[in-house]
Amino acid sequence: MSGRRGGVGRRTAERPGAASGRVEIGLTVNGDPYRVGVFPNRTLLDVLRDDLGLTGTKRGCDQGECGACTVDLDGRTVNACLVLAVDVDGSRVTTIEGLARRGVLHPLQRAFLEEGAVQCGYCTPGMILQGAAVLAEDPRPTTARIRAGISGNLCRCTGYAKIVKAIAAAGAAMEGAGPPPAGRAAGRSPPGERERVRRSS
Repeated sequence: MSGRRGGVGRRTAERPGAASGRVEIGLTVNGDPYRVGVFPNRTLLDVLRDDLGLTGTKRGCDQGECGACTVDLDGRTVNACLVLAVDVDGSRVTTIEGLARRGVLHPLQRAFLEEGAVQCGYCTPGMILQGAAVLAEDPRPTTARIRAGISGNLCRCTGYAKIVKAIAAAGAAMEGAGPPPAGRAAGRSPPGERERVRRSS
């Protein structure tokens, strides 16, 4: 799950008048700037996968229910299938390809491998991005908090136990500490739900 810098290259879209209905947008993805020509009905998921070649972001239900297309958009996790590309002009996006740095896996990526939290792998990119959002809000989350935080990401292969364990282990590793104390913050409210940007009809 390493980055794909250089292999994709920067894309320059046709100017707005060059193709009927096409709009040029600029966005930064995994630290790299792009300019892309899009039609108004195309989604961020379309741009990431089809225009930029970042296929780590998976296409699942196309209805914002499975979480396979989860990405970080300007500091919040969203379902890329529900975000219109024209609405991300000027935004910063992080995909699964952007988590590793200089070939070194992010602690969450390592934890998913070490804890056996990856089976078919289809849900994994979105699950890791959402797990990162959970840890950003609470580096030492309880099991209940983790489960609430990833509730919008569906996995058809597991019972979620290893995924939850991997997120907890990554949080501990990122803090350089051991496992959280038993019973810690059992009554705390879960992190805010992922912001879902609904596609306009």
